[in-house]
Amino acid sequence: MQNILKMSAADLGRSIAAAQLDPIEITQAYLDAAQNHSEIRRIYTMLTKDRALSEASAASLRAKSGQRLSPLDGVPISWKDLFDTAGNKTEAGSALLLGRLPQMDARCLKNATALGLVCLGKTHMSELAFSGLGLNPVTETPPCVNDPEAVPGGSSSGAAASVSFGLAAGAIGSDTGGSVRIPAAWNDLVGLKTTSGKISLQGVIPLCEKFDTVGPLGKTVEDCALLFSALCGEPSINLKEPSLKGTRLAILRAEVINEVRDAPAKAFDQSVKALKKAGAHIDEITLECVSEAIGLTGVLFNSEAYGTWKEVIEKNPDVMFDKILARFRGGADIQASDYVAAWKSLENLRQTYQLATQGYDAILCPTSPITPPNMARLMTDEDYYVTENLLSLRNTRVGNLLDLCAITLPTGVPSCGLMMLAGPYQEKRLLRLAMASERALD
Repeated sequence: MQNILKMSAADLGRSIAAAQLDPIEITQAYLDAAQNHSEIRRIYTMLTKDRALSEASAASLRAKSGQRLSPLDGVPISWKDLFDTAGNKTEAGSALLLGRLPQMDARCLKNATALGLVCLGKTHMSELAFSGLGLNPVTETPPCVNDPEAVPGGSSSGAAASVSFGLAAGAIGSDTGGSVRIPAAWNDLVGLKTTSGKISLQGVIPLCEKFDTVGPLGKTVEDCALLFSALCGEPSINLKEPSLKGTRLAILRAEVINEVRDAPAKAFDQSVKALKKAGAHIDEITLECVSEAIGLTGVLFNSEAYGTWKEVIEKNPDVMFDKILARFRGGADIQASDYVAAWKSLENLRQTYQLATQGYDAILCPTSPITPPNMARLMTDEDYYVTENLLSLRNTRVGNLLDLCAITLPTGVPSCGLMMLAGPYQEKRLLRLAMASERALD
């Protein structure tokens, strides 16, 4: 069992293809590990045991008859609790949605199921996905793999914990401002933020649909690439022989470098040296458009989030975590004219950014300027909560604002990630670049 739980999703798939492991054996190993784990209630909202074993049985028959549907056919993964799962509660970490029971799977879950991936269960998350910390006293706060007294990052908090604690081979989360990349970075995983519109949001509980994206978390870049293809319902990406030689990268010297604390700063500098050693040419660039885009965050995110949830929230606000409630209500007084003007400004800033970076294969910065904050202090120190929550998502939010795809890679320094940003719909190229970078960092 221990070997199964430590294997990458891709290696599990290869073992199934080679008839060395059976999907039923793999799925049962994960179910047993989860059911016997001391933190199971903090990580999973539920295990979909019957579905998982049924899907594993079908995958087993396909493997034996040489009819596997994809490289991950028969591999069990977890799903964040905002993806509709037919016949299973989907509540998005909020008492506002208590007992919500969808009748159909989300489109991306259907895609993954059609390619043979096994649905292992649903994972805890920040309430309505509106926090980068992963702190949720309404339901559960999952553990951080590197610090039992710290938060795990959010909002895909349980998704990251399920993989980092060996309770899923991979996980699917969502990313509106960093909600895949922050928990991935803080739990030493790979996390991919996809381009807005690349993966269907049908059947995904929204936060801000103009910024919401679906993305995988995994142990390796290869795992995330295979999960990405499954979510899209597309053939696997060719990742053979990736190299950094001749690539042009740029360090973003803008607001994303300010207030970076010692550990993330050291990890970033070490990572840059490793990429240079592997053959990458790396410049430093300063882009005012990035800081200007970050300055539009409150108008764009808060107003859309509150507009989406106002009616539901105001019917029963007392059941919400007060800090999340306050963040939603931060959009209540934003005028429509300001919202429209902000979007026009952002569209211009996106064009400016694309022109300024078109000569580079990817842009680099620390995934988060901070490491996981202390859970108890977040609950008692208001200033600490506000500061850490805003800083946690500051760098990752750039990818959502500027309509980019992005990936975070472990650096070897606990809870410190390296983020690589590429243009919209450049996931395949970014994943190849990330795989070469992963080898260099390793």
